[in-house]
Amino acid sequence: MIVRWGVAAVTALLGELAIERPLLVTSARFAEVDFPVERRFAGVRRHAPVDTVDAAIGAAVGADGLVGLGGGSAIDTAKAVSAATRLALIAVPTTYAGSEWTTYFGMRDEARRAKTGGGGARTVAVVYEPQLTLDLPRDESVGTAMNALAHCAEALYAGPSDDASAGASLISGALPAVAADGYDVAARTRLLEGAMHAGRALSERGLFLAHAMAQALGGRYGVSHGAANALCLAPALRFNAEVVPEAVADLGRALDTTDVVARVEELARLGGFGRLRDLGVPEAELPALAAETAERPGARANPRAAAPSDVEELFRSIW
Repeated sequence: MIVRWGVAAVTALLGELAIERPLLVTSARFAEVDFPVERRFAGVRRHAPVDTVDAAIGAAVGADGLVGLGGGSAIDTAKAVSAATRLALIAVPTTYAGSEWTTYFGMRDEARRAKTGGGGARTVAVVYEPQLTLDLPRDESVGTAMNALAHCAEALYAGPSDDASAGASLISGALPAVAADGYDVAARTRLLEGAMHAGRALSERGLFLAHAMAQALGGRYGVSHGAANALCLAPALRFNAEVVPEAVADLGRALDTTDVVARVEELARLGGFGRLRDLGVPEAELPALAAETAERPGARANPRAAAPSDVEELFRSIW
């Protein structure tokens, strides 16, 4: 993967990759961004709905490459287009979600109220630009950073990982400063570096229970993936601690704490994330939500077996 810093790198990369007719895939927020790309699809929506992805694929007719600009939903939409068209993708993430590092992508089937997805994206380069993150609201900043922290935590289940440890340390150190002042460029840069390491760890290790819980929440209720991870990481770590104690200890060293769960909860509160009920999740549906979560690949691959009753108890602990 080619990694460059600074938005000016996009122009150079297009030349290096011999892309002459790129399509920009982004949301309305960046529709008028000053990029060297004339063809634009600015219809990206949260969770990359299937119909939005179909529209973006249609917009790619005649393009010879893709530039995906935005948060996880924009990058996932661009990756879905890449997989469908086999076009090379330059990812320019504006949050800390880390989806630029994987070949798979998530989508939402809004009719079924479920998360779906696919694989096969051809992401060839990533461009990081801290200036593009300065206007990111605090809740999105914290939420997507907690998503990145979950990537680090779950990567450690498979053993020590330099990227996971470096990412967790940078995220824990920079996130309070970013939450206090979103225009702190130095802190934003460190947080983006942490997200980069987290994304690398994600690409090598995969996803487990915390992400399965978050995906189910996003598919069923449209809860943002960042907010869902912010709430689900702590209970999932608590559940898994007895079978992966070394992983939790490694995470604690990276976070500079002896109480990993408390530190994770403290970081989540920086974004105002406290309870599932505050996100519109009805208590009566927790059993169905838990049963759906237990069938997700991340839950089935979790280092500790998680039955629907176990998952329901975890959801109730944060409801």
